[in-house]
Amino acid sequence: MANTIDSSLLLSNYKPPERQTGNQILGKDDFLKILLVQLQNQDPLNPMEDKEFIAQMASFSTLEQITNMATELEQFIQLQNENAILRYSEMIGKKVYWEEDSDETDTSDTPTSGIVKSVLQKNNEIFLELEDGKMISGKQIIKVETPTEEIR
Repeated sequence: MANTIDSSLLLSNYKPPERQTGNQILGKDDFLKILLVQLQNQDPLNPMEDKEFIAQMASFSTLEQITNMATELEQFIQLQNENAILRYSEMIGKKVYWEEDSDETDTSDTPTSGIVKSVLQKNNEIFLELEDGKMISGKQIIKVETPTEEIR
């Protein structure tokens, strides 16, 4: 019986399994865990200096405040989008002016106008329906006024 070494058992052929981590983004909880582990495992004969600890705590506090601000800003933007149709509904019965797109054949500099009949919100964009049936985007509006009796 010959003593042979199976080449598949050699260390040069060993490939360690890939390490998978969950989230690629470190949050404030991860930062706090790292700080606590660092404090627990510091050298008792050479502890972390106060300046370093204060700097890390300031970084943690800043991270937490930025996270809170981002959450509040997201909520504010969502609220603004939800209330857009209510703000534009105040234009119903008003005379609005807008400029036509430059690719139109009309090259005059005078804006077009019409009376708003209704307001529609579609895909987070506001559209105004005019009395003549035309639909325009709320982004096109350049002027709003109360119509005079002669116009109506």
